[in-house]
Amino acid sequence: MVRDWPLGPGRRKGMFTDVPQINLERSEENEWISKDQMKKKKKHKGYQANYFLSIPITNKEITGRIKILQNAIIQEDKRLAKAMSSVGSFHITLLVMLLHEDEVNIGIDALLELKPFVEEILQGKHLTLPFQGVDTFGNHVGFVKLAEGDHMNPLLEIAEAAKRTFQAKGILAGESRSFKPHLTFMKLSKVPWLRKMGVKKIDPKFYEKFISHRFGEEMVHRIDLCSMLKKKQSNGYYHCESSIVIGKGPIGIRDLINEALQRERMVLKSKVKQIKELLFQPEIQAKIRRELFEERSINNSNQENDVDFTATLT
Repeated sequence: MVRDWPLGPGRRKGMFTDVPQINLERSEENEWISKDQMKKKKKHKGYQANYFLSIPITNKEITGRIKILQNAIIQEDKRLAKAMSSVGSFHITLLVMLLHEDEVNIGIDALLELKPFVEEILQGKHLTLPFQGVDTFGNHVGFVKLAEGDHMNPLLEIAEAAKRTFQAKGILAGESRSFKPHLTFMKLSKVPWLRKMGVKKIDPKFYEKFISHRFGEEMVHRIDLCSMLKKKQSNGYYHCESSIVIGKGPIGIRDLINEALQRERMVLKSKVKQIKELLFQPEIQAKIRRELFEERSINNSNQENDVDFTATLT
């Protein structure tokens, strides 16, 4: 399928037919690089991501089976318990970015603008993600794999559309590493003291029984803009600034409220924009200046009349 995409500043108009490689600034493959490497990396990249687009994993079949996997690993080495991700935090990362406090609203706007592109990609169809098998990034980050299939192309297209949409807003999003969708269930970097105790890698034998295990399918119905740094929600999920509901998956009260608030936000933003454009029109500015001048003249005249009236009384 050939698509036109919105062009960011300085981009040439073009088309693409192949599924592009998506780049991420902060990927979990490099969780254990040295401090010196990290300093060089940050200097070279110029920023450290603090927000990301998340597809939450809500299917209890998937979360339950991952919990069984986590418990099996903990039985092999109890020290790894604190390296496990909480069930409520399970997600697929679409894109990472840097947002300063005054740019969060711009990020929210970009997420809202992404929705019609997602709908165009899906064309009314469901996007279902099947999870099967376990792997690691350098034996440091454990993840459940996304199985190959027809779902990969639309997922990659959505990630690319997100990258283009956010970059068109001037947001630092996406970087040097290719996109590999995965569901993280543990990170050794969560527990730095494990290194001092000699635990430097995840032993493959701990998860060998799950190498080809089927974990279930997640029907994508929401994309969230989440903070990496702000306090997580009570259920373990990340702080969420805004969401878009996509597809025809199960929709909760929270999703409906978010949709309504976002629609109101877009309407209000449109009205503010119209008012600004109106105020910048030369004829309107001339009218405002004229009315202010007339009001000032009237006030001055009234003050003079008050003085004359007082003088008459004396």
